[in-house]
Amino acid sequence: MPHLTLNGTYTGFIKVHLKLRRPVTVDSGDGKSPGPGSSSDNAVKQLHISSTTTVGEVIQGLLKKFMVQDNPRKFALYRLTHLFQKLPLSECPLCLRLLAGPDLESLSFVLKENETGEWHAFSVPELQNFLIILEKEEKERMRQVELRYAAYREKLLLALGQVESKPG
Repeated sequence: MPHLTLNGTYTGFIKVHLKLRRPVTVDSGDGKSPGPGSSSDNAVKQLHISSTTTVGEVIQGLLKKFMVQDNPRKFALYRLTHLFQKLPLSECPLCLRLLAGPDLESLSFVLKENETGEWHAFSVPELQNFLIILEKEEKERMRQVELRYAAYREKLLLALGQVESKPG
């Protein structure tokens, strides 16, 4: 239940679902260097925030709670009604929650990877890995296309040979 504070802002809870497809780098908490963590596919976290808390602050808070070391620009908060809608960093999720009313099914929030193509959010080793993967996929697709057209060429040559050998 939201609470009105003395300064005129509201405080309350929002529930955020984590739908991460790629592994993230997490702090082990033991002082050692961070390592890869699994993606938290179905994790749900409740955050206590104010009506002035922005999406950017929510993202940073979630990453801190899960000890995720990755750049916050890699992530985006989405509003889920019937469709996913990416929220701008300046949006205030608690205000959206209050406007949506008490029905939790009418509005939920989801933290996902940022899908804007902002490559500057990735480290150089991550970008190099992307290139390696893309090159492998490209080579495989080219091989498949070459095989398909080689088989098609064989069929055409066979058909052409049959037509030429018929008297006519």
